[in-house]
Amino acid sequence: MPEIHQLCSHDAIPLDQARGFVIKTRLGSTPLFVVRRGEQIYAYHNRCPHTGVTLDWMPDQFLDITGKLIQCATHGALFRIEDGFCIHGPCVNRSLKAVAAQINNGMLEVVL
Repeated sequence: MPEIHQLCSHDAIPLDQARGFVIKTRLGSTPLFVVRRGEQIYAYHNRCPHTGVTLDWMPDQFLDITGKLIQCATHGALFRIEDGFCIHGPCVNRSLKAVAAQINNGMLEVVL
């Protein structure tokens, strides 16, 4: 059965930035991150499809230097923000696992 988890206010994630979270579920902890592009949000499990390591090299650092792609800190793989598809690196043509996200009364929620 899906669980809805409230993360933070939508405005707590700066425009064109990302933020990581660890969600406690009945099955344990789930690391994930959210990227905000304008009013659009994209949420993914914080796990590289290549080795399963977390993507951030330090808290909330998920984007490449241009801020236009998600980057794995371990192997430099690059993923499109809009769909998590890997366009460069050891996991090319694979994708990050998306998480359903929504804004409800100004609050960011994910469904796991």
